[in-house]
Amino acid sequence: MSADGQSGDGQHKPASERVRVRRRPARADYDPAAAYRVLDEALLCHVGLVIEDFPHVMPMLHVRLDDTLYFHGAPANRALGTLASGAPVSVTATLLDSLVLGRSAYENSVNYRSVMAFGQARPVVDEAVKRQVMTRLLTRLLPPERLDEVRPLSSRELSRTTVVGLVLAESSVKARTGPAVDAREDLDARVWAGEIPFTPGLGTPVPDGLGPWTVSVPESFKGWTGPPNL
Repeated sequence: MSADGQSGDGQHKPASERVRVRRRPARADYDPAAAYRVLDEALLCHVGLVIEDFPHVMPMLHVRLDDTLYFHGAPANRALGTLASGAPVSVTATLLDSLVLGRSAYENSVNYRSVMAFGQARPVVDEAVKRQVMTRLLTRLLPPERLDEVRPLSSRELSRTTVVGLVLAESSVKARTGPAVDAREDLDARVWAGEIPFTPGLGTPVPDGLGPWTVSVPESFKGWTGPPNL
C-alpha cells in the first residue's frame, strides 16, 4: 500500500524533538490548534504508558478543555493511577477520512488526520473542575438536552471518579490528503481511481427493557447525528 500524499502547512515548529515528524515531514502540522481539532473530533484516543515495567496501550474516552486533555475512570483503575502518579505518557488519536484508490495494486492508501502528544498527567482534585470535565464529556457524547432528562451527577459520584489532566505542551499532527500518487505510466489505464469517504453514522435506538415503564425515545435523540466523529 502506498503512503504518499500531502498535508501540513509548515508554519509552526515542533515543541520538542519527540514530536518531530521524520517520515514525510511535509505532512506535519505543529500548530496546537490543529491538534485540538483532531482531539475534539476523535471520540477515542489511545493512551500509552508503562505499568509494572510493561508497556500498555489502552483506548480511553477523553475531553479537552483549553490546553488540557482529561481522562476519567474508577479510582481502582491501574492506568489512571499510573497517570495520576505523573508517569510519562503518550497519547494518540486518528481520524480516517477516506479510502484512496489508485490504478495499481500498489497505489492504494487512506486519507487521515492523526495527533500524537507526550507529557505527564496530573490528578484533578478540585470538585468544580471535575464537574466541569464530566459535564463537558457528557455533552460531547450525548445531545446537550440529555442532561435535562436525567438525574445530575452527585458529589458522591464525583468523589468516586478519578480525573487526570494532561497539558498539551508537546503535540504534533500528521495527515494525508489528496488522491493516490499513481505512476505516470498508469494514468492512461482504464481503471477507476479516486476517494471513497468514510461516512459512519448512528443506528436506531434500542431500549434496554429493564425499567417498569415504556418510555418513548426522547426528542433530543431525534435528528441527532451523534458524537463529533460520527
